[in-house]
Amino acid sequence: MNIKFRLILMNFMQFFIWGAWLITIGAYWFQNKGWSGAQFGAIFSTMGISAIFMPAITGIISDKLINAEKLYGIMHILGAMVLFSIPMVTNPTAFFWVILLNMVFYMPTLSLSITVAYSALKATGKDVVKDYPPIRIWGTIGFIAALWVVSLTHNETSANQFYIASAVSLALGIYSFTLPKCPPLLNKKTETSLKAKLGLNAFELFKMPKFAIFFAFSMLLGAALQLTNAYGDTYIHDFKNVAAYKDLLAVKYPAIIMSISQVSETLFILAIPFFLRKFGIKYVMLISMLAWVLRFGLFAFADPDSGLWMIILSCIVYGMAFDFFNISGSLFVETLAPAEIRGSAQGMFMMMVNGFGAFFGSIISGAVIQHFFTYADQSKNWHGIWLSFAGYALVIAVIFPLVFRYKDTTMQNTSLADLHGAGSTDPAV
Repeated sequence: MNIKFRLILMNFMQFFIWGAWLITIGAYWFQNKGWSGAQFGAIFSTMGISAIFMPAITGIISDKLINAEKLYGIMHILGAMVLFSIPMVTNPTAFFWVILLNMVFYMPTLSLSITVAYSALKATGKDVVKDYPPIRIWGTIGFIAALWVVSLTHNETSANQFYIASAVSLALGIYSFTLPKCPPLLNKKTETSLKAKLGLNAFELFKMPKFAIFFAFSMLLGAALQLTNAYGDTYIHDFKNVAAYKDLLAVKYPAIIMSISQVSETLFILAIPFFLRKFGIKYVMLISMLAWVLRFGLFAFADPDSGLWMIILSCIVYGMAFDFFNISGSLFVETLAPAEIRGSAQGMFMMMVNGFGAFFGSIISGAVIQHFFTYADQSKNWHGIWLSFAGYALVIAVIFPLVFRYKDTTMQNTSLADLHGAGSTDPAV
């Protein structure tokens, strides 16, 4: 079977699992369970908590001990078991711990899937920068497909969303064992230092200014991503409380409206190789930050009637905001980090984005929203919420070009093979 098709199928199922519940869990929480908003913020922090340590740990394991595709499969099979058990939970405290366990198994698969894909492509002589984005598109299509399946079957507030995710997770876990072999690259015989034996080599990247600054802004942008994941669908759902809006299609099917964001992703993913080679990682990331400002700003002034165009435009802008940072960032790490620590380096990138970024983003935003933007009847001042998020993204966008002075000539002018040769010797900022 064609290697690209095999990786496409892997990416489709990888993000179908997440899309089946990530955007709609808020509706399930508030409308099915009726639990409090403060507790919901803690639920979304589970992604950050698990991503702080799990991607790095599994990256070390895949670099040193076990084939990445096998570890990837094990994580998904365990995740399927946990997803299946979620509807059985009857109190919010237990729900937090079960969701945390699920994320412990799922979050490392994001970086492991990248490691497996890059390894398979390079083994067949393909250019990762050119060939990976069209494959990754199918992950976004999988996310969209999951949103549509859950929404059109009226399972946005139902426990069935977790059963759907569980079935696909089990299927992917089994399928993973048929993927091309991705063995550890670290040579155990030549490892002498304690740091090398523990698999902590990737932390050396923080000594290089370009990586240290890159990881710091990865965390800050990871917080922005968490804001839109946690509150986007809930924001549109809340319009049902306004008589003039409650019967509009956008309010009845918010997950489908939000899926426009993922449709946009499919288009912007294809543009990544051009933008990276034309402008370099610095300006691609800056474009992403400005897109986050526009994403949140449009939400602030939108409504599902005359302002529906602003919601739709915000969803279109999301594709640029997400892809130009997330996908380009993984390519930056892959091309400039030494090959023998590729899994650890990707795990570290995921740790900063979906770990520290998601954790601090969910905890701080939850406290800010509760204290400054929640009325006595527990309704939300969404205009103020989205404007404050837009201001946050704008501050990041202003500071970033002043401190990230890395000259990205390699990603613009050389091949992937050349990039690997420069990865460990490229001068710092």
